[in-house]
Amino acid sequence: MADRTQDEKVLQRIEREVRMQEGAYKLLAACSQRDQALEASKSLLTCNTRILALLSQLQRIRKAQILERAGHSRMAEEAVPCAGKVSISNLRIPLMWKDSEYFKNKGELHRCAVFCLLQCSTEIHDTVLVMVDRTLTDICFEDTIIFNKVDPGFQIRAELYSCSSVEDFFPPAPAPRRRGFLGGSLGCSSGKKIRAALETAAACSYVSSDGGNTTLGHVPSHSLHQSALGPKFHLLAHTTLSIEHVREGFKTHDLVLSATEDSPFWLPLYGNMCCRLVAQPQCMIQSAISGQLEVKLEEDVDHWENFYCILMGRSLLCYRSQEDLESEGEPSLIIPITKDTRVCISESDPVQQITISIQPQPENVTYTATTKSTEDLHHWNKALCQHVYNLSLWKQCSDEVMKIGMQRPRKTNPMKLGSLYHEIVTPSSPRKGPTIPDLSNEMRTLLSSYYKESY
Repeated sequence: MADRTQDEKVLQRIEREVRMQEGAYKLLAACSQRDQALEASKSLLTCNTRILALLSQLQRIRKAQILERAGHSRMAEEAVPCAGKVSISNLRIPLMWKDSEYFKNKGELHRCAVFCLLQCSTEIHDTVLVMVDRTLTDICFEDTIIFNKVDPGFQIRAELYSCSSVEDFFPPAPAPRRRGFLGGSLGCSSGKKIRAALETAAACSYVSSDGGNTTLGHVPSHSLHQSALGPKFHLLAHTTLSIEHVREGFKTHDLVLSATEDSPFWLPLYGNMCCRLVAQPQCMIQSAISGQLEVKLEEDVDHWENFYCILMGRSLLCYRSQEDLESEGEPSLIIPITKDTRVCISESDPVQQITISIQPQPENVTYTATTKSTEDLHHWNKALCQHVYNLSLWKQCSDEVMKIGMQRPRKTNPMKLGSLYHEIVTPSSPRKGPTIPDLSNEMRTLLSSYYKESY
């Protein structure tokens, strides 16, 4: 039943992305200005990447369902670490122009539109478009990208895409509409929708990724026609980030370059990417368990203290009463909890007790606690063991609480076209007619929902 619900949720997410895909095609067909086409092409690439990721997830879910129906019972569930948030911000990619280009402004003005695509499992975000020419020493993305509910084994793939501004742009003819693609129920038409979405997304991935991970066979002609619409973004460089790369502050990461100098979309990348990558596991900011505990120190075997305790972060906070906690008073006792802490239930005493050993220390410190009921004791023991397990898997992310900035709302037209050099030295001719073509209400709704709804 749980897999069935998860299956339906993934199908609904695919349905949403397919609608956005249709909207991007309509926008490409309606575009008469290159800046509009670039934004629509970026949106289309992002939608297709999400569709491919969701289809892979759907395949894994259905494979598990088939194995279960075939009588392969699931193994006992192992301990699952808590989830957390991961944030990437202040992304900088240095450029290495030739001296004659940067200092003397000689040679042809090479200009590209670039953006970064960031993927963690099925959660995919894109940055704003940035126009890059030889007047810039760095490609700067001011976006704050936040991935929610990731596990400590996360892998974030960062891809840098580029499109040359000198490529010829011709307003494309409208793509053929897939009738019945958006209508109907998920149950009876999901197969056709999934196949059509896969064909189109894979075709666009084939045209735009230049060496992506997707292996393609025969691509239908209608998909190739649709993927040929508008300007093309090409993979310029990529890297993969994991928990080992998380640090407070800025850090440099190596890029794998995917383009050569003879490519029209090429940029002189230095080969590095600088960003602030931080993580905030739930165990550091949320209470794992709270309630009454009787605690004693190892040195004082006769005296027990009754506390209201709360387990959060790297501490078991012990208050005299729940009122002291609610009034934000200082705890009477703080028991440190780290990834090296050992927790076990002592069976030798007349009353079962939880032993908490703090290691490593110059001298190991041991705390003993108990509860009024055996059931509560086992709840506390399970919560403490799970908490230590969470801290150990989140590694350096559990040393202190890392601050995650707010995710700024995405503007409808965030791309700033032109550098200072381009505006002063080579001013463009004034545009004729409206800046944005007259689009249908359906198209405006699709575009509005794309920028307002987040994954």
